[in-house]
Amino acid sequence: MKCSILRLSLFSNVPVAPPDSIMGLSALQKKDPSPLKVNLAIGVYRDGEGKPFILESVKKAAAVVLRDTQMDYAPILGLQSYIDSTQRLCFGPALEAGRPDALASVQTLSGTGALRLAGDFLHRFSGLKVIHVPSPTYPNHAGIFGQAGIALQPYPYYNATTHKIDVDGMLQYLQGLEKNAVVLLHACAHNPTGCDLTEEVSKAVVSVCEKKQLVVLVDMAYQGFASGDIDRDALLPRLLAASSVPAFLIAQSFAKNFGLYGQRTGALHLQCATPKEKEAVLSQLSALIRPSYSNPPIFGARVVDTILRDQTLQEEWKKELKMMSDRLSSIRLSLVKELEALGCTRDFSHLAEGIGMMSLSGLSEANVIELRDKHHIYMTLNGRIAFSGLTSGNVKYVAEKIHEVCK
Repeated sequence: MKCSILRLSLFSNVPVAPPDSIMGLSALQKKDPSPLKVNLAIGVYRDGEGKPFILESVKKAAAVVLRDTQMDYAPILGLQSYIDSTQRLCFGPALEAGRPDALASVQTLSGTGALRLAGDFLHRFSGLKVIHVPSPTYPNHAGIFGQAGIALQPYPYYNATTHKIDVDGMLQYLQGLEKNAVVLLHACAHNPTGCDLTEEVSKAVVSVCEKKQLVVLVDMAYQGFASGDIDRDALLPRLLAASSVPAFLIAQSFAKNFGLYGQRTGALHLQCATPKEKEAVLSQLSALIRPSYSNPPIFGARVVDTILRDQTLQEEWKKELKMMSDRLSSIRLSLVKELEALGCTRDFSHLAEGIGMMSLSGLSEANVIELRDKHHIYMTLNGRIAFSGLTSGNVKYVAEKIHEVCK
């Protein structure tokens, strides 16, 4: 005899959360049966034919790691060898010129995990409630810091009319902040605008942060992937290491520049005032990590460490970075030329001038929806283009449809 069970659910009042603005679009694109579909929403590098790309340097390093049978838990704060390598990559010669004995560094779950850990730490130990971010900034920043109890306060950054940085507005805003206010900056390949600070402006920003005694949090997700030069892309962290700001934090990701998207490999660097302060900070970071994910993943970290410690592999990796960066620059230019050839009257030249994987196109939300619903071209509603989804095979089609919706 069958009996039915009446189960009162604890979760009957849980509302459905809205889909993620980026991952949700990618899921929608995957379900689209059209052979013409193009994913310009998610920042995952693809080769010139639109195929997933695994770096040869990563393949070789992975083979080395797999020959080692040691796959035990990593320490709570991460692999020390890896942490040392990430510090050298981030700061270069500025590492020794600064205060390496007071630099607290930990392995994290990619850049997202580094930012969240930084947010949790700042909220708990400084009472931080607001972080000043460029307008616009990476969409996930709101969720990351919101979950840590921190609100975002936008400062002037991008002029949507000129498609350039509002340098005067930004510097004026920073000069009006109180001591120990926390300011977020993108190290390179600004997401979503594709507009980066020049060396001159970077120095001016750091100078203001010194004078006003501001704390700086740098989101560095694209070192070497933006310009093809790991030193050029790390200018901001290195300027901060040589500065007199009261403290700075660097959230470092290796998803893009090593192609280790699924390995969640990253680091957080926090500059302290003294070695004693560093010891206390590391103890509290450990206390935050342990009940969260306990230990960071080991495989991707060992791949990165292997490459950075082997001169031959590191040189091969740098060449691959340059190749990926050059492809993105080339496809940006191709899109602009295709639009010009079609007689498009709207000026899209800023797309060719941008850097990195993303740029705001200037397309309206209505344009974006029409591109998606009529032409199977997917991008975020703010008109951000992820150029990694463009290839020699689809760039003409994308240009034609952008031209069509702009008429």
